[in-house]
Amino acid sequence: MSFTVAAAQYPIDRLDSWDAYIAKVTGWVREAAGTGASLAVFPEYGAMELASLDEGTMGDLDGSLRFVASLAPQVDALHAGLAREFGLYILAASIPVLRDGQYRNTARLFAPSGGVGVQEKLVMTRFEREHWGVYSGGPLRLFETELGRIGVLICYDSEFPLLGRALVEAGADMILVPSCTDTLAGYHRVRIGALARALEGQCYTVQAPTVGMAQWSPAVDENRGAAGIYGPPDLGFPEDGVVASGTLDAAQWVFAEIDVERVARVRQSGAVFNMAHWTEQPGAAELPPVERVFL
Repeated sequence: MSFTVAAAQYPIDRLDSWDAYIAKVTGWVREAAGTGASLAVFPEYGAMELASLDEGTMGDLDGSLRFVASLAPQVDALHAGLAREFGLYILAASIPVLRDGQYRNTARLFAPSGGVGVQEKLVMTRFEREHWGVYSGGPLRLFETELGRIGVLICYDSEFPLLGRALVEAGADMILVPSCTDTLAGYHRVRIGALARALEGQCYTVQAPTVGMAQWSPAVDENRGAAGIYGPPDLGFPEDGVVASGTLDAAQWVFAEIDVERVARVRQSGAVFNMAHWTEQPGAAELPPVERVFL
């Protein structure tokens, strides 16, 4: 089975109204759907641009967290409606969600059928844990969809191989990596992590970053990166593992064809068997559990 995936290089904008946000997100989804995309992937913390709607808190780290989290139900309703209207899966930009008295960095995968899958970030960056008060979440989930089995590793999570391995052992054909990084070094760390997970798991990974400057925001003031769709550098995939890549820091969609049959083929007939040979590593560790969700 093959389909088109769209990975966003999504700019953080200062918005003047909720309607402006609706128009922006709708325009991005319409463009992705217009190219025939069946899956649109937005970045980590892209929803933080909504802090610009509250003049009183947008320049305050804690205040912006509270305000944007309060809009999560409206944001989700918008994306659910767009997934149904345009007939595609949407990984919405992650948003802080208050759960059990703590904020969690939360990505949501919306299906055109109306289903929704939720993945919280598991490993917090220093900024999240030391300055912002965003906490680790979970569990790790695998989403069973009409497009195949999809996992999500939010930004820093992609740099930890056991998380990717757990998703692959659960059956993942593709791992989505929404990201938000303020330096080129940070972008490359996530990119290298996504490439490594594709190599180890012999699967696709899809990175979608925030881009642009937003000096009014203490949370997402600088955003560097390029979207990329990656695979194992082996049978049926590019020799460098880069299926598609965007222009650094530009606001754009990056498109690629995903063929999940290539994943099965490279795992069965590739020059190497990284997935199958994982357990031959000395000290191969016990993996975290994965919860299966049907969308």
